[in-house]
Amino acid sequence: MKSMNKIRMLSAACLLTVPLALSGCSLFGSESASVDAPPEEIEAQMLQQGDENTLDSGVFAPVSSEDAEEDSAVSADDASTAASDASAAADTTTAAPGERTTVYLQDGNGLLAPVSLGLPKESGKGALLKQSIAALVSKGEYAKDLPEGFQGVLPAGTEVNNVSVDKAKLAVVEFNAAFNDYNPKDERKILEAITWTLTGQDDIQGVQIWVDGKKLTEMPLQGTPLDRPLTRTMGINLPKSGLSFSSSAVTVYFSAASPDGIQYYVPVTRFVPAGEDPVKAAVGELIAGPDKNSGLETVMTGGTKLDGVEAGQNGVVSVDLTDDMFADGKDVPAEMLKSVVLTVAQNAQDSLVQIRLNGKTAVTGTDHVDYGQPVSAPEYINEMPL
Repeated sequence: MKSMNKIRMLSAACLLTVPLALSGCSLFGSESASVDAPPEEIEAQMLQQGDENTLDSGVFAPVSSEDAEEDSAVSADDASTAASDASAAADTTTAAPGERTTVYLQDGNGLLAPVSLGLPKESGKGALLKQSIAALVSKGEYAKDLPEGFQGVLPAGTEVNNVSVDKAKLAVVEFNAAFNDYNPKDERKILEAITWTLTGQDDIQGVQIWVDGKKLTEMPLQGTPLDRPLTRTMGINLPKSGLSFSSSAVTVYFSAASPDGIQYYVPVTRFVPAGEDPVKAAVGELIAGPDKNSGLETVMTGGTKLDGVEAGQNGVVSVDLTDDMFADGKDVPAEMLKSVVLTVAQNAQDSLVQIRLNGKTAVTGTDHVDYGQPVSAPEYINEMPL
C-alpha cells in the first residue's frame, strides 16, 4: 500500500454502477495474463444488457445526514423533469470545453484505468467529447498530455470526425477508416475504452460507432457484435476465469502504482454466483484480492472480514468490516477505505457509503477523512501528474 499524497481528489459526480447478469463458460484470447474476452454467445449477451443507473455527487469526505436525506427524497416528478432537461440539451457536452475529464487508458499492466485529464481548451459544440476520445488514440495529438506509464488503445492515425449525443442519451462516435487498423487482440479493449470514457458523462448511456460514414454492426476483425448500443454492462478488464453457466458480474476497484510510484485505482469485472447481493459479492471479491501476476495490489489485509451490508432508507449503504489490525478504527490506510467506497458505489447505484470497522462508528483514514460518516465517490479519480 503506497502513499496517496500525490493524488488530489476533486468534488463531483460518482462513477456509474453496472451489475450484470450472465450465463456462459470459459474465456479466450488476450495479451494480458489476467484479462480476456468471453465466448461469442456471452459477448452478445453482455453487450445487450441495459444500463439504468444515474450519477450522484460527492467526494471522499463526509456528507451530512441532512444532505443524504435530501438526496434520497427526490421525487419521481423531479427525476422526470431532470430527464427532460437533459434531453433538451442533446448534442451538448456535460462540461465546458477545457474542463477536466476522465478517459480510460491502458496502463503498464495492460489494464484499462480511468485517468483524469485537463485537456487543452477548444471551442465548439461537442469539443470535450471529441477530445476525450482523441486522447485514446495511440501516438495521437494528446499523447504528450498523458501521465507516464499510460497510453491510448485506438490505432495510430485514428481521427475523431464527430461525437454527437441525441435525446435518447446515445453518443454516436464517427471515426475515419484508420480506426479499422487495430490489432485483433485489442478489439474488446478498444470498445471498453470508448464506452467507459463516454458513459462517464451523465448525459450518455449508450455508444454507437460509425467508421468512414457507415454505422458498424460488428467490429471488422473479430466480429464483436455492435447491433445494439454499447453500455457499461459489457464490463471492463474481464478475468480469464470465474465465469460459469450461472454468473453475475460485479465491478471491483483494486489499486496499482505508476512508474513514478503514484497510486491509482483500476476497475475490474469479477464473476460471482447469480443471485448474490451485488454489493456483498463485490466487497467479498475486494477482500479476496486481485489475480496473481495482474500488477494490481491487495488493499485489504489478510484478516479483513465482511460482517454485513445494509442499505438504509436515507440512501446510504453501510458496510461492516472486522480487521484486528485496526482495532481502534484510526489511521486506516486510505487506499483500503477508498477502494471500499468506489466498489460499493459502483455496485449500489452510486449510493453514499459509510464504513463500520470493528463496530466503531468513527473510522479515520490516513487521509484524515472519517469514513464512518456517509461519503461518496468522486467523478475525477486518478488525477495524476504528467
